[in-house]
Amino acid sequence: MLKLEQLRNCFEGYIPSTIATCDPDGIPNVSYVSQVHYVDSQHIALTFQFFNKTRRNILENPQATLLIADPYTAAKYQLAVLYRRTEESGPLFESMKAKLAGLASESGMQHVFVLKGADIYQVLSIEAQEKASAALLPVHDPLLTLKQLMQQLHQAQDLAQLFQLTMSGLQQGLAIEHAMLLIADEAAAKLYTVETVGYVNSGIGSEIPFGCGVIGTAALYKTPIRVGHAALDYNYLQLLDKCPESALQPSLETLIAYPGLAQPQSQLAVPVLSSQRLLAVLYVESKQVRRFSYSDEDMLTCLAMQLALHMVRLQPADAETELCCPEIQPERLPDGAMVGIRYFSRDHSVFVEQDYLIKGVAGAILWRLLSLYQQQGRVQFSNKELRLDKALNLPEIDDNLETRLLLLQRRLAERCDFIQIRKTGRGSFLLDVRRALQLMCQA
Repeated sequence: MLKLEQLRNCFEGYIPSTIATCDPDGIPNVSYVSQVHYVDSQHIALTFQFFNKTRRNILENPQATLLIADPYTAAKYQLAVLYRRTEESGPLFESMKAKLAGLASESGMQHVFVLKGADIYQVLSIEAQEKASAALLPVHDPLLTLKQLMQQLHQAQDLAQLFQLTMSGLQQGLAIEHAMLLIADEAAAKLYTVETVGYVNSGIGSEIPFGCGVIGTAALYKTPIRVGHAALDYNYLQLLDKCPESALQPSLETLIAYPGLAQPQSQLAVPVLSSQRLLAVLYVESKQVRRFSYSDEDMLTCLAMQLALHMVRLQPADAETELCCPEIQPERLPDGAMVGIRYFSRDHSVFVEQDYLIKGVAGAILWRLLSLYQQQGRVQFSNKELRLDKALNLPEIDDNLETRLLLLQRRLAERCDFIQIRKTGRGSFLLDVRRALQLMCQA
C-alpha cells in the first residue's frame, strides 16, 4: 500500500498538480494548483490564493481528487482528499508562504501569487496511475550522510569545535557550499552569526531580527523554512537594500556586514531547539534553483536536534566553572603607541580607536574584562564569575554566556590581534593583552 510520505518528491512543484472538484449539482471543475505541501502521513495542504470556482466548490462540497506527478520517475498518482480547514497564520502557513514566494518570483507573478491561507486536506486514498521508472530514481543515501555528521559532532570537546564540525560536515557530507550558524538572543529578538563556511567575509557578529527573511522567519515560528527560487521577501540583503531606514537596518557605525549570497536561488533555514527553546538557526543557501529537497530538510532537522543536544551538553556545569585557572602570566607589553578603547553604555558597543568591534552583551563582557584588567591587573577569569557578576546584569536563565564568549573570541581574532581570549580549561579563560590600553567610557 502506498504511503503519503513516499510521494513527497511530487510536492516540490517541478510538475504542476491538478485538482478536480464538483459543485453541489455535480458539475465538475479542473484547475491547476500552485503548491501541494506535505503536512504529515495523512494530510496535505493546498494554497488558497483566489476565491475562484475551485474554492467555491470545496466550501460547498469538501471532496476532491488531486493528480500529482513524481519529477524523478514520471509516475503519476491520484489522491482522494477531503477538505478539513484553512490556516491563515502559524508555522505551516509561513512555510508555504515562503515556497510560494519563490515560485512567484520565478514566474514574475509576485503580486499575483499572494497566499491567503493554507487549506488542509485529509488524504483518503492513493492510487498509482503510471508505474515509476526505477532507472530514473535519484541516487542518494541521506541516512548514511546523517550518520556521518552525527558521529563528527560526538567528537566535539567545546562549542567552538562543535560549530566548526557542523559547518565542515555540511560542506563535505552534503556538498553544501554556503552555510552559517546563528545563535538566538530571544530577549533582544534577534540572531547573531557565530560560524560560517563558503563566504569571502565570515560575517561573525552580524545580526538578523526575528521575522526577517528566511532565517528570521524560521526563528520566529520555530519551524523549517525552505525556498526553491529567488524570493525578495525572504532575502535579507535585498530587504536591507529596499528598507535602508527601517528597523531592519542597524546603525551604520555598528554594522557588521551580513555574509550571505546577494541573490540566493535556494534557501533552507532550520531552527535548533531544546525543549522548544530556540538556541540557534542552521542556514544553508545555494546559487542553484531547487537545490534543497524534503530529504535535505529532514536531514538538517535531525542534525539540528543533535546540535541542540550537544550545545546543552557542552555548557559547563557550575561546579566545573569553579576550577582554578592555571598560573599563566601575560606577555610583557611591547613598546608602542597606546590604543584607545571606547565603550558606549547605551548599546554596550566597543570601538578600537575608530573601528567598530562588538556590541550588546558580548560588548558589555569585553568592557568588564578590560576594566578588571586595568583596575586589578587580572588576566584569569571563569565563566561562573561572569555569570554572577552584577555589573553585567545577565539574565538568570538562558544567558547564552558561552556562545557570547565564543562570538567575542572570534571577533577579537579577526579585528583586534593584540587582545585575545584563550581558553585554559572547561569554564575558564585567559585575557591576553599585548598593547597598552586607554579605556574611555561614554554614554
